[in-house]
Amino acid sequence: MRIGFIGLGNMGGHMARNLITSGYPVVVHDTREQAAAEHLGLGAVWAPTAADCAAQSDVLITMLPTPRIVEDVMLRGGAAAALDSTALWIDMSTSTPAAARRVLTEVLDARGIRMLDAPVSGMARGARAGALQIFAGGEADDFARALPLFQVMGDHEKIMHVGGAGTGYTVKLALNLLWFCHLIATSEVLGMGVKAGVDLGVLRNSLLASPAASHFLENDLLSVLADGDYDDSFAMVLACKDLGLAVDLGRDVGVSTELSALVEQIYRRAKAQYGDHAGEMTPVRLYESLAGKDFRLPAPTGSTTVSPMTA
Repeated sequence: MRIGFIGLGNMGGHMARNLITSGYPVVVHDTREQAAAEHLGLGAVWAPTAADCAAQSDVLITMLPTPRIVEDVMLRGGAAAALDSTALWIDMSTSTPAAARRVLTEVLDARGIRMLDAPVSGMARGARAGALQIFAGGEADDFARALPLFQVMGDHEKIMHVGGAGTGYTVKLALNLLWFCHLIATSEVLGMGVKAGVDLGVLRNSLLASPAASHFLENDLLSVLADGDYDDSFAMVLACKDLGLAVDLGRDVGVSTELSALVEQIYRRAKAQYGDHAGEMTPVRLYESLAGKDFRLPAPTGSTTVSPMTA
């Protein structure tokens, strides 16, 4: 089974490498040929265009930044038309059901080509370790065909078939939206408490001992609290894109998203202040500024730092 992989960025580069080192024959394409240098050194084959990559693939995986780029690659770049009728397309981008439907309607449906939407969670370090969470939407037979590939890229216990076509995208947008809401709410609470004179560590421990405890406060925020790491492996421009997609999805299905829209506005304010390429946890800095100090925990006795825990 020859795998085509398009999109060798912070996530896709690691995912493609794991497939190669697991023994799969992989054809790769990216807008930047230099992004494939490591993969070619490991034995991958370079495809000069997206269509060339698709034409050589039994399974084509796309891992791209936006729905528009997915459509550009699959439709205007000719990848969908170049796929064999027996091929399977797996889009692992954070995209939307509407974008996939356009590709399916315009090209794939008429030729009977199968498709899964299978976005991921776990950040770049999860992609590097082959420990991603994967949410797959589509037919059960197609999920079974793709499962060995997912097990190379993801944590076996966190690979989920979540329903029919489009449900993978929906679950991923919901996950991102709730995570971003956690970040803003937690930052607001910490800023208020610290500004009112409560020690940051005492406040955090009190919250963790209460019904308000969360995985975000206990684990994800440690990268900021311990090391001042705002996770620049996922840029603010992409976080704002995902928030916009989630708010749009709510509107499309008729569910009001007042809180989500406010969180999106705060994220966009942080992007304007700190830049498109600042890390996805950068909105914390807005509340650090309001509190008049950075949110940092002291290093434990006998250690110089506290390593952040993987989300």
